[in-house]
Amino acid sequence: MLIECLRISVLLLPAFGMMHSYANLLAARGQAKDTNQTNWKFDFGPGKVAPGYTQVLADTVYSKELGYGFEPGAKVTCLDRGGKNALRSDFCTSDQPFYFSVALPEGNYDVTVTLGDAQEETTTTVKAELRRLMLERVQTARGKFVTRRFTVNVRTPQIAGDGEVKLKDREKTTEWWAWDEKLTLEFNNSHPSVCAIEIARVEAPTIYLLGDSTVCDQPSEPYNSWGQMLTRFFKPGIAIANNAESGESLRSSLGAHRLDKVLSTMKPGDYLIIQYGHNDEKEKGEGIGAFTTYKADLKKFVAGARKRGGIPVLVTPVQRRTFDQQGKVTNSHGDYPEAVRQLAREENVPLIDLNVMSKTLYEAWGAEPSKRAFAPNDNTHHDNYGSYELAKCVVKGIRAGKIGLVKFLVTDIAAFDPSRPDPIDSFLLP
Repeated sequence: MLIECLRISVLLLPAFGMMHSYANLLAARGQAKDTNQTNWKFDFGPGKVAPGYTQVLADTVYSKELGYGFEPGAKVTCLDRGGKNALRSDFCTSDQPFYFSVALPEGNYDVTVTLGDAQEETTTTVKAELRRLMLERVQTARGKFVTRRFTVNVRTPQIAGDGEVKLKDREKTTEWWAWDEKLTLEFNNSHPSVCAIEIARVEAPTIYLLGDSTVCDQPSEPYNSWGQMLTRFFKPGIAIANNAESGESLRSSLGAHRLDKVLSTMKPGDYLIIQYGHNDEKEKGEGIGAFTTYKADLKKFVAGARKRGGIPVLVTPVQRRTFDQQGKVTNSHGDYPEAVRQLAREENVPLIDLNVMSKTLYEAWGAEPSKRAFAPNDNTHHDNYGSYELAKCVVKGIRAGKIGLVKFLVTDIAAFDPSRPDPIDSFLLP
């Protein structure tokens, strides 16, 4: 099942990304039906429509004029089982991943989904925007229904009063769904069944992420990052805005105004989690190094967050898969992890030592088995399983450091020990 689900995602995700044309979506800017609207309600299926809800049918295809609908290419079946409950009597499903989008202004939103089927068992996994895991394998018995809520961040490249983020070409095509003026939800698994969706704009606190490809929202299988998985481990009521991007260093992120973008929307009490190093260590030149330019630039991120009333959290760079002949992970980051630790001590910044935890994790897997946690022929970038386990390491760091985010963590995940990772053969995530 896992292999089949992954195969489907590989085929569909790139095509979906290309549908998000940068030029077309720029033309749609400002086309929102009602900029003052704060609630959206959708009833899926051909049956009776619940009062106050908008009906969604199999042929409800997203357009900028309509402002909501399934993304083009979706092979959706919508059924009516009959019954008195308008929301639960009908639903939409598919044997492939399908995507539903709603045009929304930038901000944080509570999303409430009703899942289930009057006649069959269902299993639904929900991701948001660029494959951020929100709900993992929600199962219902025949005739049973569940309502689940999660909080999502929607963003655009614009920086209030001061230009916009300098997006890379891929961010304007295959990654554009992370920046467009709409919320996109992916429904997947063996029998996803969507009865209703409610969306409400909220003033929820935000966790901002800045970093490189090991943190960012990866657009397609087999790649994934701990930043994409982190959303699964937080309760409703707090949003995660993943502003990390592949290939970025501290310096390039400053130049592209990624930090400026974060600070432009940051509110007092928000968090900024920062993990760089993989690309910073490649920069060469006189005076460039871990304890000079890297540390100085990292300090700018810390100072910027604090100036806005935010709470910075430093993360040491995750290890690469580099084993010696004794089965131990070698240090491929030089002095960069220590520079992060040093700045955390000097500036009294909470620290998550992912460098140490990932070393323990990889060695627990072993040199050969650890390949199954990475993308094929890649010793840096992780797959779904690897990034899920690393997200658990980040959660462990939050708990161990008694960071204020602890109160927002879900309670259905047990304490994690990197020396005893979850068995990969029991990991099922489409």
